[in-house]
Amino acid sequence: MNVQNVSALILAAGKGTRMKSAHAKVMHEVFFRPMIHHVLDALAPLGAENIIVVTGHQAEKVEEACAVYEVIFVRQAEQLGTGHAVLAAEAALAKFPPGVVMILCGDSPLIRTETLQQMLDQHRAGSHQLTVMTTVVADPTNYGRIILSDTDEIQAIVEEKDATPEQKKVQEINAGFYCVDRDFLFAALKKVGRNNKQGEVYLTDIIAIAHSAGRPVHRFFCRQAEETLGVNSRYELSLAHATLQKRFHRRLMDDGVTLIAPETTTIQSSVSIGRDTVISPNVYIAGRTSIGANCRVAPFSTLIDCRIGDNVSVGGGAYLQGATVGDNENISPQSTIYDSMRGHSGDVAK
Repeated sequence: MNVQNVSALILAAGKGTRMKSAHAKVMHEVFFRPMIHHVLDALAPLGAENIIVVTGHQAEKVEEACAVYEVIFVRQAEQLGTGHAVLAAEAALAKFPPGVVMILCGDSPLIRTETLQQMLDQHRAGSHQLTVMTTVVADPTNYGRIILSDTDEIQAIVEEKDATPEQKKVQEINAGFYCVDRDFLFAALKKVGRNNKQGEVYLTDIIAIAHSAGRPVHRFFCRQAEETLGVNSRYELSLAHATLQKRFHRRLMDDGVTLIAPETTTIQSSVSIGRDTVISPNVYIAGRTSIGANCRVAPFSTLIDCRIGDNVSVGGGAYLQGATVGDNENISPQSTIYDSMRGHSGDVAK
């Protein structure tokens, strides 16, 4: 769906201190790909006229990883907060007609296209100048809290380090996604100071500026809180990976594949599997593997970049890499088949 006069801005400049890593945060892999790729994939179907990625820490590596996408890169020379990152993109956005700017975080790999589309539709339908995505979580620690007025309008977002004990009890949090009128965005950001405990320019301060100016801030509520997970630690990285793997498993099962114990099974999204195939526990399937219909893959098997026909049985503990297996073949347990042994099956080198 093509949407006129919509620019997308992905913030990907941060180091990610809590990751305790030498790598840029958005370069950490979630479900076998840099997490920023998942954000770009979710955004792509919206048809934004231009997509700008703000890089900073290890900018060259982030830009190289995202070069397969049609995006514009701008650099944030110093990492002085989310608002400062958006300001770094002002000149790039000024080259395009005025309109809506959708702001996303590069460390939110679980967001769905459908959710972004709904948010954009609400923003445009109501002719809002500013829309903020919120959600409710059981533990809001480290998230910005949504502060409501007496009339239930958003009047401010308060970051964790600046929140009072009472504000920290608020469970409705800022999900980190915004739709905002471009002209208002930069006019407001130029009024934002760095008078906070982190000494940064907070993007979230534009909410209080809008409220003070009598401009209503629209609240788009995301019902599935998991979509808004921001990956800031290794633990959150594992949660995001597990969620994306679970989504792909569900898609396979909805298409007629049996996964006996999906929680023990790893299947990359590049894999295709035919109907009535049964995948046993503790199986690893990766790369450009295709498996036909009515196959059985026994426990502890590994298949990488393989082409498996229909009605094939793969024995327990088999290791296949780059193999082509014809219809109705049986691979013995503990078999090992490499690319150089294509077409072989049954009792092979172990």
